[in-house]
This record gives sequence, structure tokens and C-alpha cells, in this order.
Amino acid sequence: GCETSSNTSNARPTAVTEGPKDTGSYPNLNIPPPVAAKQLTKEETAAKLAQLKAEQQAQLAKGGRAKPAANTAALNTLARTHGDDALKQIEGKCDPALDPNCN
Repeated sequence: GCETSSNTSNARPTAVTEGPKDTGSYPNLNIPPPVAAKQLTKEETAAKLAQLKAEQQAQLAKGGRAKPAANTAALNTLARTHGDDALKQIEGKCDPALDPNCN
């Protein structure tokens, strides 16, 4: 048969010894992208978290709930009728922007 020999004692992985190279093609996944902004340190993260928790506690101390709208009756009426009115306009192919008499 054929006898082939190769010398593997001098072989070395090229990626390990040479590092990433810019090949000019896009994207080069071997080179990490630059960071967009400086990362927060653990101390900065803890300070920001403490500030947010303090603001949360201040909101809870004030009552912490959103106040209902002033005219809830009008909003409830709109909620009941809006769907039906929209369907009438769609089914009738009536566009109030083009026809002011359209209802």
C-alpha cells in the first residue's frame, strides 16, 4: 500500500498562536465589537438601585396609586360604544376624514 507520513510534532493551531485577524470581510466574528458605553461598577449599580428603591418608597408613602380620570362616566360610555361605532364605519366603508356627515 501507500505509505504517507506527516510530521505533526511541529504542527500548532493557528488561531491560538496568531489571534484574530481582520480579513476585510463583513462581519468578522473573530474580533469583538467595541462597547457602546462604560459598564457600571458594582458600587454604581448598588447606588442606583438604592436610589430607585428610595423613590419607590417615597411614591408608596404618598399613596402610590394613579388617580382615576375625572370623567369616568364619559370614558365608560366610550368603552361601551366605541367597538360598535368602529364596526359601523368599517362595514359601511364610511370614512369621517373624507365625509364629515359619516357616522
